[in-house]
Amino acid sequence: MILIMKFILGLKLGMSQIFDEKGNQIPVTLIEAGPCEVTQIKKKERDGYQAIQVGFKKIEKPKKIKKPQAQKPYRYLREFKDGEYKVKDKIDVSIFREGDKVKISGISKGKGFQGAVKRWGFSGRNATHGVKHEHRTLGSVGSTFPERVIKGKKMPGRMGFERVTVKNLKVVKVDKENNLLAIRGAVPGRRGTLLEIRG
Repeated sequence: MILIMKFILGLKLGMSQIFDEKGNQIPVTLIEAGPCEVTQIKKKERDGYQAIQVGFKKIEKPKKIKKPQAQKPYRYLREFKDGEYKVKDKIDVSIFREGDKVKISGISKGKGFQGAVKRWGFSGRNATHGVKHEHRTLGSVGSTFPERVIKGKKMPGRMGFERVTVKNLKVVKVDKENNLLAIRGAVPGRRGTLLEIRG
């Protein structure tokens, strides 16, 4: 038996809720997934690695440019390592079933420059005992030896807007007519974020 890896591209639409037979509320994220088309097969002999290139959201009216080979017919192109597909094959939500476990990758929300309390979960300083105007500072950052700040120290800085992968998410509903997936829980990113869904 050959296990075929399931994968698809989608856009995050937002969060909602559904109710099961017992009346329990289930928080879900709605994703517009596919349909995608296999645009290219990368081979180890020719490209140096093996992968499948998938296109999502076809551009109806491409810009007129002099070099037709530079024209991209799809808005989004991503590569996946495994899968038994051929060029022009279509991938839609029908490959998933309710109850499947998936992992979803996307770019998280950007939160700008943040302090150590928000960025790393530091507790901050005391509210008494001589602490003045320093309740949310991170405290001492140096060391006795080698008398400098060690590289990689948790400090204030830019937070978010990085690739995040969430594993073991459950597919609650599959709507084949509207190309929708309802995933239990939250997934990375804001509304409109491109997501890579792997089974």
